[in-house]
Amino acid sequence: QVQLVESGGGLVQAGGSLRLSCAASGSIFRINAMGWYRQAPGKQRELVAVITSGGTTNYIDSVKGRFTISRDNAENTVYLQMNSLKSEDTAVYYCNANIARSSFGYGVDYWGKGTLVTVSS
Repeated sequence: QVQLVESGGGLVQAGGSLRLSCAASGSIFRINAMGWYRQAPGKQRELVAVITSGGTTNYIDSVKGRFTISRDNAENTVYLQMNSLKSEDTAVYYCNANIARSSFGYGVDYWGKGTLVTVSS
């Protein structure tokens, strides 16, 4: 089994910062891409940022220059540093990782349960 556990969400004022963490554990052979998604009330889930195993990153336009995704491969952990937060960043943030459980297997997407980020204006 594989588990992804997020932490770091909470309530913050507009302009503030938060750092999300997501640790993967269990039967893991290799972690490919890792990413953060978010879902605001009444909206579809959207990809916020992604980082490959080699460290290449990509962001949606609305967070570029404010959010930074990083990962610690030794700890199987991905982070999302969120600065200059805006009310429109309010959402449940979900961690995603594409994980192969053996050298023979393809990567499968796993999800965390989500952590709520609320930005007050």
